[in-house]
Amino acid sequence: MVSRLLVTGGAGFIGCHFIRMMLETHSDLHIVNLDALTYAANREALRSFDGHPRYTFVQGDITDAVLVDRLMQQVDGVVNFAAESHVDRSIADPGIFVKTNVLGTQVLLDAARQHGVKRYLQVSTDEVYGTLGAKGYFTEETPLAANSPYSASKAGADLMVRAYHETFGLPTLITRCSNNYGPYQHDEKLIPTLIRKALRDEPLPIYGDGLNVRDWLFVEDHCRAIDLVLREGTVGQVYNVGGHNEWKNIEIARLILKTLGKPETLISYVDDRLGHDRRYAIDAKKMQDVFGWVPDVTFEQGILSTIAWYVEHYATSSARSDER
Repeated sequence: MVSRLLVTGGAGFIGCHFIRMMLETHSDLHIVNLDALTYAANREALRSFDGHPRYTFVQGDITDAVLVDRLMQQVDGVVNFAAESHVDRSIADPGIFVKTNVLGTQVLLDAARQHGVKRYLQVSTDEVYGTLGAKGYFTEETPLAANSPYSASKAGADLMVRAYHETFGLPTLITRCSNNYGPYQHDEKLIPTLIRKALRDEPLPIYGDGLNVRDWLFVEDHCRAIDLVLREGTVGQVYNVGGHNEWKNIEIARLILKTLGKPETLISYVDDRLGHDRRYAIDAKKMQDVFGWVPDVTFEQGILSTIAWYVEHYATSSARSDER
Protein backbone atom coordinates (compact mmCIF):
# COMPACT_ATOMS: atom_id res chain seq x y z
CA MET A 1 0.00 0.00 0.00
CA VAL A 2 2.80 2.44 0.92
CA SER A 3 5.96 2.34 -1.19
CA ARG A 4 7.76 5.52 -0.10
CA LEU A 5 7.67 6.29 3.60
CA LEU A 6 8.64 9.45 5.48
CA VAL A 7 9.83 8.50 8.96
CA THR A 8 10.29 11.48 11.25
CA GLY A 9 12.54 11.15 14.28
CA GLY A 10 14.15 8.10 12.73
CA ALA A 11 17.47 8.69 14.48
CA GLY A 12 15.78 8.35 17.84
CA PHE A 13 15.47 5.22 19.94
CA ILE A 14 12.30 3.64 18.54
CA GLY A 15 12.64 5.24 15.11
CA CYS A 16 16.05 3.71 14.38
CA HIS A 17 14.80 0.22 15.26
CA PHE A 18 11.73 0.74 13.07
CA ILE A 19 13.73 1.88 10.04
CA ARG A 20 16.15 -1.02 10.34
CA MET A 21 13.28 -3.51 10.60
CA MET A 22 11.36 -2.03 7.68
CA LEU A 23 14.36 -1.94 5.34
CA GLU A 24 15.25 -5.52 6.22
CA THR A 25 11.72 -6.95 5.86
CA HIS A 26 10.18 -4.91 3.00
CA SER A 27 12.36 -5.11 -0.08
CA ASP A 28 10.18 -2.73 -2.12
CA LEU A 29 10.02 0.07 0.48
CA HIS A 30 11.95 3.35 0.25
CA ILE A 31 12.41 5.38 3.45
CA VAL A 32 13.19 9.05 3.94
CA ASN A 33 14.37 9.69 7.50
CA LEU A 34 13.84 13.27 8.70
CA ASP A 35 15.51 13.98 12.03
CA ALA A 36 16.67 17.17 13.73
CA LEU A 37 19.56 15.33 15.41
CA THR A 38 18.87 16.75 18.85
CA TYR A 39 20.75 15.54 21.93
CA ALA A 40 18.64 12.34 22.03
CA ALA A 41 19.38 11.24 18.45
CA ASN A 42 21.89 8.55 17.55
CA ARG A 43 23.14 8.56 13.96
CA GLU A 44 25.39 5.61 14.68
CA ALA A 45 22.37 3.34 15.10
CA LEU A 46 21.70 3.59 11.34
CA ARG A 47 25.24 4.21 10.10
CA SER A 48 25.29 0.83 8.33
CA PHE A 49 22.51 2.07 6.02
CA ASP A 50 24.43 5.11 4.76
CA GLY A 51 24.43 4.80 0.98
CA HIS A 52 21.64 2.24 0.99
CA PRO A 53 19.68 2.56 -2.29
CA ARG A 54 16.33 2.63 -0.47
CA TYR A 55 17.28 4.92 2.41
CA THR A 56 17.73 8.69 2.53
CA PHE A 57 18.64 10.73 5.60
CA VAL A 58 17.66 14.39 5.85
CA GLN A 59 18.61 16.56 8.81
CA GLY A 60 15.83 18.97 9.63
CA ASP A 61 12.98 19.92 11.93
CA ILE A 62 9.35 18.88 11.54
CA THR A 63 8.33 22.48 12.30
CA ASP A 64 10.10 23.59 9.09
CA ALA A 65 7.06 23.80 6.81
CA VAL A 66 9.05 24.41 3.61
CA LEU A 67 11.28 21.38 4.16
CA VAL A 68 8.39 19.16 5.21
CA ASP A 69 6.39 20.18 2.16
CA ARG A 70 9.29 19.31 -0.14
CA LEU A 71 9.79 15.89 1.42
CA MET A 72 6.09 15.10 1.53
CA GLN A 73 5.98 15.40 -2.27
CA GLN A 74 8.31 12.39 -2.46
CA VAL A 75 6.36 9.95 -0.26
CA ASP A 76 2.96 8.30 0.08
CA GLY A 77 3.07 7.46 3.80
CA VAL A 78 4.23 8.98 7.09
CA VAL A 79 5.19 7.56 10.47
CA ASN A 80 5.78 10.32 13.00
CA PHE A 81 8.16 9.40 15.83
CA ALA A 82 9.60 12.91 16.14
CA ALA A 83 8.96 14.27 19.63
CA GLU A 84 10.46 15.71 22.73
CA SER A 85 9.83 12.89 25.18
CA HIS A 86 11.53 13.33 28.55
CA VAL A 87 9.06 14.23 31.30
CA ASP A 88 11.64 15.97 33.52
CA ARG A 89 12.68 18.23 30.65
CA SER A 90 9.03 19.05 29.94
CA ILE A 91 8.60 20.24 33.51
CA ALA A 92 11.63 22.49 33.18
CA ASP A 93 10.72 23.85 29.72
CA PRO A 94 7.18 23.08 28.46
CA GLY A 95 7.45 25.41 25.47
CA ILE A 96 9.77 23.27 23.36
CA PHE A 97 7.41 20.31 23.88
CA VAL A 98 4.43 22.28 22.60
CA LYS A 99 6.45 23.50 19.61
CA THR A 100 7.81 20.13 18.52
CA ASN A 101 5.02 17.79 19.56
CA VAL A 102 1.95 19.89 18.72
CA LEU A 103 3.05 22.44 16.12
CA GLY A 104 5.37 19.94 14.44
CA THR A 105 2.55 17.43 14.12
CA GLN A 106 0.26 20.08 12.65
CA VAL A 107 2.90 20.98 10.04
CA LEU A 108 3.20 17.32 9.06
CA LEU A 109 -0.56 16.91 8.86
CA ASP A 110 -0.97 19.98 6.66
CA ALA A 111 1.66 18.74 4.22
CA ALA A 112 0.26 15.19 4.25
CA ARG A 113 -3.17 16.54 3.44
CA GLN A 114 -1.83 18.82 0.70
CA HIS A 115 -0.02 16.00 -1.06
CA GLY A 116 -2.58 13.24 -0.54
CA VAL A 117 -0.56 10.71 1.45
CA LYS A 118 -2.18 7.29 1.73
CA ARG A 119 -1.40 6.67 5.42
CA TYR A 120 -0.32 8.92 8.28
CA LEU A 121 0.58 7.11 11.52
CA GLN A 122 1.15 9.04 14.75
CA VAL A 123 3.26 7.23 17.35
CA SER A 124 1.92 8.26 20.76
CA THR A 125 2.17 7.12 24.37
CA ASP A 126 0.05 5.63 27.14
CA GLU A 127 0.91 8.70 29.21
CA VAL A 128 -1.85 10.66 27.45
CA TYR A 129 -4.34 8.61 29.50
CA GLY A 130 -3.02 9.89 32.83
CA THR A 131 -2.62 7.56 35.77
CA LEU A 132 -4.21 4.33 36.97
CA GLY A 133 -4.98 3.00 40.41
CA ALA A 134 -3.90 -0.45 41.51
CA LYS A 135 -6.38 -2.14 39.15
CA GLY A 136 -7.57 -1.75 35.59
CA TYR A 137 -5.98 -0.99 32.24
CA PHE A 138 -5.94 1.75 29.64
CA THR A 139 -8.11 0.90 26.64
CA GLU A 140 -8.53 2.83 23.41
CA GLU A 141 -11.72 4.31 24.91
CA THR A 142 -10.03 5.63 28.07
CA PRO A 143 -10.44 9.44 28.19
CA LEU A 144 -7.27 11.49 27.73
CA ALA A 145 -6.15 12.94 31.07
CA ALA A 146 -2.53 14.04 30.66
CA ASN A 147 -0.72 15.08 33.84
CA SER A 148 2.64 16.40 32.63
CA PRO A 149 3.56 18.99 29.98
CA TYR A 150 5.06 16.14 27.94
CA SER A 151 1.95 13.98 28.00
CA ALA A 152 -0.27 17.03 27.44
CA SER A 153 1.70 17.91 24.31
CA LYS A 154 1.35 14.34 23.03
CA ALA A 155 -2.38 14.36 23.79
CA GLY A 156 -2.68 17.65 21.91
CA ALA A 157 -0.92 16.10 18.93
CA ASP A 158 -3.23 13.07 19.05
CA LEU A 159 -6.28 15.31 19.04
CA MET A 160 -4.90 17.23 16.07
CA VAL A 161 -4.42 13.93 14.21
CA ARG A 162 -8.00 12.95 15.01
CA ALA A 163 -9.26 16.34 13.88
CA TYR A 164 -7.54 16.11 10.50
CA HIS A 165 -9.21 12.75 9.94
CA GLU A 166 -12.65 13.87 11.07
CA THR A 167 -12.55 17.28 9.35
CA PHE A 168 -10.52 16.65 6.21
CA GLY A 169 -10.72 12.90 5.78
CA LEU A 170 -6.97 12.44 6.10
CA PRO A 171 -6.23 8.69 6.46
CA THR A 172 -4.68 8.82 9.93
CA LEU A 173 -3.85 6.17 12.52
CA ILE A 174 -2.62 6.46 16.11
CA THR A 175 -0.68 3.95 18.18
CA ARG A 176 -0.19 4.41 21.93
CA CYS A 177 2.52 2.31 23.50
CA SER A 178 3.71 1.44 26.98
CA ASN A 179 7.30 2.03 28.15
CA ASN A 180 9.83 0.77 25.62
CA TYR A 181 13.27 -0.60 26.42
CA GLY A 182 16.17 -1.99 24.40
CA PRO A 183 19.48 -1.00 22.75
CA TYR A 184 20.18 2.60 21.68
CA GLN A 185 17.85 4.23 24.22
CA HIS A 186 19.15 7.56 25.45
CA ASP A 187 20.93 7.63 28.80
CA GLU A 188 18.34 9.91 30.41
CA LYS A 189 15.70 7.14 30.42
CA LEU A 190 15.21 4.85 33.42
CA ILE A 191 16.78 1.54 32.34
CA PRO A 192 19.90 3.03 30.66
CA THR A 193 20.39 5.34 33.65
CA LEU A 194 20.21 2.48 36.13
CA ILE A 195 22.59 0.30 34.10
CA ARG A 196 25.12 3.10 33.63
CA LYS A 197 25.06 4.08 37.29
CA ALA A 198 25.39 0.47 38.43
CA LEU A 199 28.37 -0.16 36.16
CA ARG A 200 30.10 2.87 37.67
CA ASP A 201 29.14 1.93 41.24
CA GLU A 202 27.24 5.21 41.50
CA PRO A 203 23.96 5.73 43.39
CA LEU A 204 20.89 4.65 41.40
CA PRO A 205 18.31 7.47 41.70
CA ILE A 206 14.78 6.19 42.39
CA TYR A 207 11.93 8.70 42.57
CA GLY A 208 9.80 8.77 45.72
CA ASP A 209 9.14 5.33 47.20
CA GLY A 210 10.01 3.51 43.97
CA LEU A 211 6.57 1.89 43.75
CA ASN A 212 5.47 3.62 40.54
CA VAL A 213 4.45 0.93 38.05
CA ARG A 214 5.19 0.81 34.32
CA ASP A 215 4.30 -1.73 31.63
CA TRP A 216 7.51 -2.60 29.73
CA LEU A 217 7.64 -3.51 26.03
CA PHE A 218 10.71 -4.53 24.04
CA VAL A 219 11.30 -1.99 21.28
CA GLU A 220 11.35 -4.52 18.43
CA ASP A 221 7.92 -5.86 19.43
CA HIS A 222 6.63 -2.29 19.33
CA CYS A 223 8.06 -1.80 15.84
CA ARG A 224 6.32 -4.95 14.58
CA ALA A 225 3.05 -3.55 15.89
CA ILE A 226 3.55 -0.21 14.15
CA ASP A 227 4.25 -1.99 10.86
CA LEU A 228 1.02 -3.98 11.19
CA VAL A 229 -1.07 -0.91 11.97
CA LEU A 230 0.51 1.08 9.14
CA ARG A 231 -0.25 -1.62 6.57
CA GLU A 232 -3.50 -3.12 7.85
CA GLY A 233 -5.05 -0.74 10.39
CA THR A 234 -8.42 0.95 9.87
CA VAL A 235 -7.97 4.67 9.30
CA GLY A 236 -9.27 6.89 12.07
CA GLN A 237 -8.58 4.22 14.69
CA VAL A 238 -6.38 4.15 17.79
CA TYR A 239 -4.41 1.00 18.68
CA ASN A 240 -2.87 0.43 22.11
CA VAL A 241 0.43 -1.47 22.12
CA GLY A 242 1.47 -2.92 25.48
CA GLY A 243 3.55 -5.67 26.99
CA HIS A 244 1.27 -6.91 29.81
CA ASN A 245 4.50 -6.75 31.78
CA GLU A 246 4.18 -4.52 34.85
CA TRP A 247 7.15 -3.76 37.07
CA LYS A 248 7.67 -1.34 39.90
CA ASN A 249 10.62 1.00 39.35
CA ILE A 250 12.35 -0.34 42.47
CA GLU A 251 12.00 -3.90 41.12
CA ILE A 252 13.70 -2.87 37.88
CA ALA A 253 16.57 -1.37 39.87
CA ARG A 254 16.99 -4.51 41.96
CA LEU A 255 16.90 -6.74 38.88
CA ILE A 256 19.61 -4.72 37.15
CA LEU A 257 21.80 -4.72 40.26
CA LYS A 258 21.39 -8.47 40.69
CA THR A 259 22.21 -9.16 37.04
CA LEU A 260 25.35 -7.03 37.24
CA GLY A 261 26.39 -8.42 40.60
CA LYS A 262 26.08 -5.07 42.35
CA PRO A 263 24.78 -4.40 45.90
CA GLU A 264 21.32 -2.97 46.57
CA THR A 265 23.00 -0.38 48.80
CA LEU A 266 23.55 1.56 45.55
CA ILE A 267 19.83 2.38 45.46
CA SER A 268 19.25 6.02 46.40
CA TYR A 269 15.74 7.42 46.88
CA VAL A 270 15.34 10.99 45.62
CA ASP A 271 12.54 13.57 45.77
CA ASP A 272 9.60 12.48 43.64
CA ARG A 273 8.97 14.01 40.24
CA LEU A 274 6.26 16.69 40.10
CA GLY A 275 2.92 15.18 39.00
CA HIS A 276 4.42 11.68 38.89
CA ASP A 277 1.83 9.24 37.53
CA ARG A 278 1.51 6.20 39.80
CA ARG A 279 0.77 3.43 37.32
CA TYR A 280 0.46 2.84 33.58
CA ALA A 281 -0.85 -0.42 32.13
CA ILE A 282 -2.20 -1.02 28.65
CA ASP A 283 -4.89 -3.39 27.43
CA ALA A 284 -3.56 -4.49 24.02
CA LYS A 285 -6.48 -6.83 23.30
CA LYS A 286 -7.44 -4.89 20.18
CA MET A 287 -3.97 -5.47 18.68
CA GLN A 288 -4.29 -9.17 19.39
CA ASP A 289 -7.86 -9.49 18.13
CA VAL A 290 -7.34 -7.50 14.92
CA PHE A 291 -3.81 -8.48 13.93
CA GLY A 292 -2.93 -11.49 16.08
CA TRP A 293 -0.09 -9.40 17.54
CA VAL A 294 1.44 -10.33 20.87
CA PRO A 295 4.94 -9.54 22.14
CA ASP A 296 7.51 -12.08 20.94
CA VAL A 297 10.26 -11.14 23.39
CA THR A 298 9.76 -12.06 27.03
CA PHE A 299 10.94 -9.57 29.60
CA GLU A 300 13.47 -12.08 30.87
CA GLN A 301 14.97 -12.33 27.38
CA GLY A 302 14.70 -8.64 26.58
CA ILE A 303 16.14 -7.20 29.77
CA LEU A 304 19.13 -9.56 29.75
CA SER A 305 19.97 -8.74 26.12
CA THR A 306 19.47 -5.03 26.83
CA ILE A 307 21.78 -5.08 29.85
CA ALA A 308 24.39 -6.99 27.83
CA TRP A 309 24.19 -4.42 25.02
CA TYR A 310 24.72 -1.50 27.40
CA VAL A 311 27.59 -3.25 29.15
CA GLU A 312 29.31 -3.66 25.79
CA HIS A 313 28.30 -0.17 24.63
CA TYR A 314 29.67 1.58 27.72
CA ALA A 315 32.83 -0.50 27.63
CA THR A 316 33.39 0.43 23.97
CA SER A 317 32.64 4.10 24.67
CA SER A 318 35.15 4.12 27.55
CA ALA A 319 37.79 2.50 25.35
CA ARG A 320 37.28 5.14 22.67
CA SER A 321 37.59 7.90 25.25
CA ASP A 322 40.83 6.40 26.54
CA GLU A 323 42.26 6.40 23.01
CA ARG A 324 41.72 10.12 22.56
